[in-house]
Amino acid sequence: MLKRIARWLIGAFVVLSLMVAAFQLYLLAHLIWWRSHNPAMTAFMESRLSLMRQAKPSAKLLFVWAPYGKISDNLKRAVLTSEDDKFVDHDGFDWEGIQKALEKNERRGKIVAGGSTISQQLAKNLFLSGERSLLRKGQEAVITVMMEGVMDKERILEIYLNVVEWGDGVFGAEAAARYYFGTSAAQLSASQAARLAAMLPRPRFFDRNRNSPYLARRTESIEKRMHLAQLP
Repeated sequence: MLKRIARWLIGAFVVLSLMVAAFQLYLLAHLIWWRSHNPAMTAFMESRLSLMRQAKPSAKLLFVWAPYGKISDNLKRAVLTSEDDKFVDHDGFDWEGIQKALEKNERRGKIVAGGSTISQQLAKNLFLSGERSLLRKGQEAVITVMMEGVMDKERILEIYLNVVEWGDGVFGAEAAARYYFGTSAAQLSASQAARLAAMLPRPRFFDRNRNSPYLARRTESIEKRMHLAQLP
C-alpha cells in the first residue's frame, strides 16, 4: 500500500514538474517573439478592460504603440529616475532597493514599498494578475530572469513605456501624452515627462487628483534629477 502511494506521489510530482516546465517554455516563447514583435495586449491591460466593461460594456483602452525612437528622451530619463535609476546596470533585480523596501515595510508594519525594477514590473504586467502572493512573486522573478536573458535593455524599456498604465484605461507613452497634454510622446517636454513619471505607480489616483500637492513636489524632484539618468 505504501509503495503504491509512493509511486503515485512520484508520478504526480513528475507530471506537475512537466506542466510547470511547459508553462515556463510557453512564457519564454512569448518573450522571444516580443523581441521583434510588439505586444498587442498584456495580462494587466486585459484585467483592467474587463473591470471597465463591467461598469460600461462599450469601454475601450487608450493605447497607441510608439517606437523607442519616437518616445522623448525626456520621458525615458524621467521614468528611469522615478522608477529604476540602476536600470542599465542591474540584471533585472535591484538588491539594494529590495533591502531598503523591506526595511521600510518593517518600520511601517505594512507593505508600502516594493523595490521592483522596471524589468520586474514589466514581467508582472505582461503575464500576471495583480494579486500579491509568494507564488506570484516567484513567477515574476523567473519571467524577469528570462526577459533579461533574451531582450536587451532598450527593448525592455521600449515595451515598458508602451504598456505601463498612465490613467483610467490609458496605457503607454503615446496615449498618455495625447490624453494629458494633447501632444505626442516624441514631443514631451522635461516638465511634462517628469509629471507623467511622478504619476507612477498610482496613475488612476493622480488622474483623478491632478492638483495633488504631492504630485507637484514629486514632479519637481524628478525634473531636477532626470538629467543624471543613463539611457540604454
